[in-house]
Amino acid sequence: MLRTLIDTRDLEPRLADPGLVVLDVRHDLARPDTWGAARYQAGHIPGACFVHLDRDLSGPMTGRNGRHPLPTPEDAAATFGRLGIGRGCDVVVYDQDGGIFASRAWWMLRWLGFFDVAVLDGGYAKWAGEGRPVSTTASVPAPASFAVRAVTPTVDASGIMGSLARRALVIVDARSAERFRGDSEPLDPVAGHIPGARNRPCTDNLAPDGTFKSAAELRRDFATILNDAEVDTVVHQCGSGVSACHNILAMEIAGLAGTRLYPGSWSEWCANPDRPVAKGPAAAVASRPAPE
Repeated sequence: MLRTLIDTRDLEPRLADPGLVVLDVRHDLARPDTWGAARYQAGHIPGACFVHLDRDLSGPMTGRNGRHPLPTPEDAAATFGRLGIGRGCDVVVYDQDGGIFASRAWWMLRWLGFFDVAVLDGGYAKWAGEGRPVSTTASVPAPASFAVRAVTPTVDASGIMGSLARRALVIVDARSAERFRGDSEPLDPVAGHIPGARNRPCTDNLAPDGTFKSAAELRRDFATILNDAEVDTVVHQCGSGVSACHNILAMEIAGLAGTRLYPGSWSEWCANPDRPVAKGPAAAVASRPAPE
């Protein structure tokens, strides 16, 4: 049963399984229109269907709702049905390497109540590097009926704003330390972070070989970030609601399920000048007082 990750050696013998759907979510934020599709055409895992982050896994931008707003559940369900995902399917998603873009597709399926989905650990780089089979034939899936079983709650900007004074939510920012501190901002018009947020760059979830760290390592890492906070108070964000999903996946691998996503993330937050902005490193997180 697929839930979080699948290894290349376990995926290869399953490629002939008629109940398996493989999604190629390779993407480059600097070259969003053509890069992923070109890589897919040059070679992909046999049977995989190409999925575009902007066109398939995002809704329309308004200038106020972030760079990768969530589509409606109905639109997302239509996309997943078009990709051949239906009852009884298992789904594997991959991107070029560490799973940052694949985790968005993983999260969205789970958002709509579909849990038989895993990210390919190490992505296409590991697959191709091991000499596993590659195809240049585009796959055309047979449409299926994708049923929305439930819609997992997310947190919006007003929910974040309302929590700030009481620090009721633990906001975990998946961007790089430089972007979090506000030293640089290559994608959004305002640099900085949401006040009180804690920084966990999603790249810290990976081992040197580009695969995810072990569950025990991830659990230790996040214990340091969360400092005894309850898991159900954790809200993940990033620049646009994509790499935040990588932290959700990492926490799931670590056995820390039940966290939520702020889909609009920094690109939505900073679009409204009335919302507060902080710069510099995260403030020290006070430990819980010892019980008396």
